[in-house]
Amino acid sequence: MKLFYHPDQELHAPGSFLLRGKLAASPEGPVRAELLAKGIEATGLALHEPEDVDSPRLRSRLEKIHTPRYLSFLETIHARWRELPGASELVMPNIHPCGGGHHYPRHPVGQAGWHLHDMACPIGADSFHGILASAATAQAAAEALLEGHGTTYALCRPPGHHAGPDRAGGFCFLNNSALAATVLREHFSRVAILDVDLHHGNGTQDIFYYRGDVWTGSLHVDPSDFYPFFWGGANEEGMGEGLGANVNLPLPLGSDGAAFLEALEILIARMESFRPEAVVVALGLDAHRDDPLAGMTLETQDFTEVGRRLGRMKLPVVLVQEGGYPTEHLGNNLAAFMDGFMGG
Repeated sequence: MKLFYHPDQELHAPGSFLLRGKLAASPEGPVRAELLAKGIEATGLALHEPEDVDSPRLRSRLEKIHTPRYLSFLETIHARWRELPGASELVMPNIHPCGGGHHYPRHPVGQAGWHLHDMACPIGADSFHGILASAATAQAAAEALLEGHGTTYALCRPPGHHAGPDRAGGFCFLNNSALAATVLREHFSRVAILDVDLHHGNGTQDIFYYRGDVWTGSLHVDPSDFYPFFWGGANEEGMGEGLGANVNLPLPLGSDGAAFLEALEILIARMESFRPEAVVVALGLDAHRDDPLAGMTLETQDFTEVGRRLGRMKLPVVLVQEGGYPTEHLGNNLAAFMDGFMGG
């Protein structure tokens, strides 16, 4: 297995976000990468640095999953925001087009509200380069698989699966799992994205909802009670050519490892009926009982079983890191998953 991480991801390091109406310390920062890297080290594996952070081929692939205006927004918004009188250091929206807007604004405040879906995506002066480094890491892992390295892993932060074609949300700006699938589609005709994060991968769903060549499946806490709230129901099955190629398996808040693994078997069976030629696993570790986002109650050993079951898939696999937030268990959870996956 070849594993990737670009240290420039550390440039995106907002210290706070708005949680339940109050500024709180952000759990999505460079310390996540440090803890995950320790988990990798415990398995005896090594991380490799991608050669490029920004390249024409990365930009071209991102344009296949995100709108040009959104990519331009991410690149330019901080400088334009800071030119406003009295503007904060971090870009944080104070207005959103609730109910659906009809007019795309020119003003930076309006654009921030349009593209930043929630208050978990503040943008700092160096954020865009760090966000690109995360995407470049996912790209490198997918390219390495096509070059014959077998299963690959991308340690990506910020994560990506809440980022849709035209918006950021839930700490996510560029959709790393969708990017990996886009790279794989250059070689394989049918690709699946199997998302085992605590939260529904609503951005990934939106990107591929009308497509039949990329199957998307997500196992997550029921959005009736949990973020992202407005997407992730079992009745969301895709539309047009994508009808039937989107599968959601919502679980009750607080579900344990047994319930998770039972649902995972169902999700894998649904994926296999699609007959994919390669798989992107959107790997969340935030279903652990002590994760600060507190939605499920998995134990560390449950991640070994999750890894073992995914490792039995007889398909090329790219593992893309999604959620999993700082606790003393985070590195151990990744190590447990890797041990199970390689043993599977």
